[in-house]
Amino acid sequence: MHDLRWLRDDPGAFDRALARRGLPPAAASILAVDSERRALETTLQERQAERNRLSREIGEAKRTGADASALLARVAELKDEVKAGEERLRELQARLESLLASHPNRLADDVPDGPDASANRVVRVVGTPRRFAFEPKPHEVLGARLGMSLERAAKLSGARFVVLSGQLARLERALAAFMLDLQTKEHGYREVSVPLLVRDEALFGTGQLPKFAEDLFRVSSGHWLIPTAEVPLTNLVAGEILAEADLPLRFTACTPCFRSEAGAAGKDTKGMLRQHQFWKVELVSVTTPETSAAEHERMTKCAEECLKRLELPYRVVLLCSGDTGFASAKTYDLEVWLPGQGVYREISSCSNCTDFQARRMQARYRPAAGGSPRFVHTLNGSGLAVGRTLIAVLENFQEEDGSVRLPGALVPYMDGVDRLEPED
Repeated sequence: MHDLRWLRDDPGAFDRALARRGLPPAAASILAVDSERRALETTLQERQAERNRLSREIGEAKRTGADASALLARVAELKDEVKAGEERLRELQARLESLLASHPNRLADDVPDGPDASANRVVRVVGTPRRFAFEPKPHEVLGARLGMSLERAAKLSGARFVVLSGQLARLERALAAFMLDLQTKEHGYREVSVPLLVRDEALFGTGQLPKFAEDLFRVSSGHWLIPTAEVPLTNLVAGEILAEADLPLRFTACTPCFRSEAGAAGKDTKGMLRQHQFWKVELVSVTTPETSAAEHERMTKCAEECLKRLELPYRVVLLCSGDTGFASAKTYDLEVWLPGQGVYREISSCSNCTDFQARRMQARYRPAAGGSPRFVHTLNGSGLAVGRTLIAVLENFQEEDGSVRLPGALVPYMDGVDRLEPED
């Protein structure tokens, strides 16, 4: 949601912000609705003042016995005019809010311009991909001998689901526990158990609705399955006025995530890279405008630490204007090296949403120095996607015989097991 006062003061800046995302100008159409709404508000105030004046005159006429029929007729006209005007005002207000909510967040100045992922900028590369003495296998080939079944999942649910059993199910649980412990014990995030079903308002608050409804799953009660724990975690502060002394708030949760992948037809159909249901550890921060840029860097480092502890080669990529998400002002992607594919693949996105989500949620804080409440800044990131991390472990630590050596950080979470062995 955009600041209407900023748009009024500098419509050119609003249109330039849209142009960076490859979108047409929209300030004039929004301001036209705003102008009509403000003019109508003034008219209604004038009509109400006239009604009040006429009511006093009618009272005086009745007191003196004078004829008040003309006054009464005009009051009746005004009642109908005000009623119609108020209905039109509600329509204009809804239209204005819809327009403000339908345009993406303004990008940070240091986001590179570009049409798509080809213009993303590599910020740093950490770790060196392993040199194999054999041809590394993709995770779906390795997993088939370790407890991964796409076929049984398809029998149960169709495509884009997976069944993990035995040692792989245990590894999935170990990865989630490792990630949560790292973020809560060392990085100061507060673990939260959140609902997996949310109402429209929550998804509107974080920006998934109404624009991305086709990417979500809705159930018969009208609730939505969460696409990420960002939705319930961020909305914990919806409608609240926080104390500046309590900021930043840092939350984490491990939840299943549900995505219809409507826009990903034909992409990543092999294995478990792109699923309708997957586990993810989410990080969310709520902070002040002055500290959100530093918090963004901190959050990214917190996510990176997972990859470092797991000894996985990765790189940090700053997304360009054409690849940055709707609610984000600036996003870093962490991309892990997958030797089975011979490419880096996204395993985490860390985004600073500035006050864009806060305006939609009406989440504010009261400055310690006094003054009116201000909108908070919200940030979110994956710390990490559990399934993709499992894929990365399998592919990077595979041996020629199909076994998988586990990184030392995971061994305590596997009760001392340091290697996965093929089950056939």
